[in-house]
Amino acid sequence: MSNTAIPVHAPLVTKPMGLWKSLQAARNNLLEIIPDLATRQPMVSGRTGKRWHMVMDPAALRRILLENLDNYPKSLVTKNLLKPAIGESLFIAEGAHWKWQRRTAAPAFSHRNVLNLAPIMSAAAQRSVSRIHDAGPRAVNFLDEMVTLTFDVISDVTFSGDTGFDRNNVHNAIDAYISEAGKISLLDMLGMPDWVPRPGRMFSAGAVDQMKMVADKAIEARSHRSSEQTPDLLDLLLAGEDPETGRKMSVAELRDNLLTFIVAGHETTALTLAWSLYLLAQDPRVQDKARSELETVLLGRSPTGGDVAHLPYLRHVVDEALRLYPPAGMVSRTAQGPDELCGREIRRGDTVIVPIYALHRHHMLWDQPNAFLPERWETTKPDRYSYLPFGDGPRICIGASFAIQEAVLTLATLLSEFRFHPVPGKEPKPVMIITLRPEGGVWLTAEPLKRG
Repeated sequence: MSNTAIPVHAPLVTKPMGLWKSLQAARNNLLEIIPDLATRQPMVSGRTGKRWHMVMDPAALRRILLENLDNYPKSLVTKNLLKPAIGESLFIAEGAHWKWQRRTAAPAFSHRNVLNLAPIMSAAAQRSVSRIHDAGPRAVNFLDEMVTLTFDVISDVTFSGDTGFDRNNVHNAIDAYISEAGKISLLDMLGMPDWVPRPGRMFSAGAVDQMKMVADKAIEARSHRSSEQTPDLLDLLLAGEDPETGRKMSVAELRDNLLTFIVAGHETTALTLAWSLYLLAQDPRVQDKARSELETVLLGRSPTGGDVAHLPYLRHVVDEALRLYPPAGMVSRTAQGPDELCGREIRRGDTVIVPIYALHRHHMLWDQPNAFLPERWETTKPDRYSYLPFGDGPRICIGASFAIQEAVLTLATLLSEFRFHPVPGKEPKPVMIITLRPEGGVWLTAEPLKRG
């Protein structure tokens, strides 16, 4: 592969950091605590309050996420952080309680059901096109625009037909919740000792209560109506039951899982789209190649869910955006018992970190790891555990196919209408608090394509 421009990336640590420097870096950007060594070695260990290990070796990651899964549950900190909002939902639950919920919810995310939701995604993308046209020739912050678009999608596939659903209130509540959660998570990722002060330890109860109230009302209203429309996510979850036991979710369990899908689903897909548009604007060659594929497949019509499988290059653009800027750039686990990873001792209570941002830019796993090269996916199939934008193993993200379909359909719609250009002096900075966001936004100009 030929050399190409290197898009923005976080400067990784090249010298050892003590406790206080780690704290200072973590307050601003968790990526800044990742050592550059993590992109060149299979495993890096240290102590910052507690023993920790960053693991980048695919075989060791397979052990953590699949072969010895029960020994590496989500950390207690993560559970305490999210439980006030999403209870014992799929994202938090462990063991048997997780398994029955996963079996119950899985049919809602089958290929058939996800494909049936494609018209909702396309309609939201068309509304985005209208907003961009209305903005005229001025620069647009496409991070904000993609957040609006994906929230339209997740609210429509979850609460379709419910006129009492207040999008603005729920959206504001989610933003407030994520903001509070971020303040806490920064100091906990590396297992900082409890005596280190945590700002914002108490959640904003109003934001959490608002989200729960909206979900409870929607579930109650939906249980008393019949509809001949295509079932949405709430309909599918209401109808779902564990195929092994026949157990159905209670109202509280339905609510907690709905909130999990809403909070996680719209933020992560919005980031994938914003980073994808940034990369396309920075590389006219890739943008032109993706548009050429669209012209060949669509022949001037609007994209549909059935087209997604026939747009491999555009899918590779999404794959590459997820590699360079994975929404969940770092996850942590707490070892429940002794183990061995990469020939190194793991003790009970050790923090085991998967720095996905570093894994995806690892020099032993990727050719030109910091370059934007969608073509790499045409010729090389990476080791399954070297590419983890949705995790892997039994707990791989249940909404992965939903997110990919939404991302490809949205990009197909936007690229069919506009040519995107970067705005000089407005380069985003990769910053991770809970998710990997483009600090400062993604500012682009959208040039309408000439027809005829």
